Amino acid sequence: MPAAITTSVILIAIVLVGILVGPVAWYPIVATAVALATWEVHRRLTEGGYAMSLSILLFGGQIMVWSSWPWGLWGLMAGYVSSILLVMFSRLFRNGRHTPPRNYWRDMSMSVFVLTWIALFGSFIAMLSNITRHDIPGPMFILTFMLCVIASDTGGFLAGVGFGSHSMAPAVSPNKSWEGFAGSLALGMVVGALTVRFLLHANPLLGVVLGALLVIAATLGDLVESQFKRELGIKDMSRMLPGHGGLMDRLDGMLPAGVVTWLILSILQT
Repeated sequence: MPAAITTSVILIAIVLVGILVGPVAWYPIVATAVALATWEVHRRLTEGGYAMSLSILLFGGQIMVWSSWPWGLWGLMAGYVSSILLVMFSRLFRNGRHTPPRNYWRDMSMSVFVLTWIALFGSFIAMLSNITRHDIPGPMFILTFMLCVIASDTGGFLAGVGFGSHSMAPAVSPNKSWEGFAGSLALGMVVGALTVRFLLHANPLLGVVLGALLVIAATLGDLVESQFKRELGIKDMSRMLPGHGGLMDRLDGMLPAGVVTWLILSILQT
């Protein structure tokens, strides 16, 4: 417990710095998280017998994140497509020109999945800092996202522990309950409405939609990571975060939720 609390305090402090400073601090934070999460997942996949280039995954991920700062969505897409092309072509010659590649489709497809799951989704979280609305700066959009994520986790935990009895997807994640999902949905929509109204000065109904879709995306993200770990036969991605497991154990729901948040809040951009 002390280790978990210490880790939580450090993570919160890092996020607060990013929120207060804006893109200058937020982008390095997200880029670092993307790199560490990519390394973490790559290590687990390598242990599972997959053959993937860590250097290409790291390079491609950083290109995607940093290209989205000056060029937005177009820069991100250009980085994403370039990274996929690099993965596709480099994997052909992993064993040289005279030896055919083994498990090409499996390893190449998994590399594309990792780039999408971590770097692409993470880049949308980075781009939240670039959204502006009149005199409302990007950090307010980051804060809206983080508060909704916290509300989703808190509502799910309280309702799941207190009332959880009906498993949502027992074959994937036995601990996920419909009651916990309902708690996440309720608190997520309330906090979404409040943050959009008072932080972004926009229609609270948009916040209700944001809260609902964010919770759905976060829940599905949790299930995806649960299945990912189940197929690899592991409990945690790593021990990178003392008391919390791996970095992806914390980012699994946040990454797809960040995509949904950017898609919805970018409507407000002026």
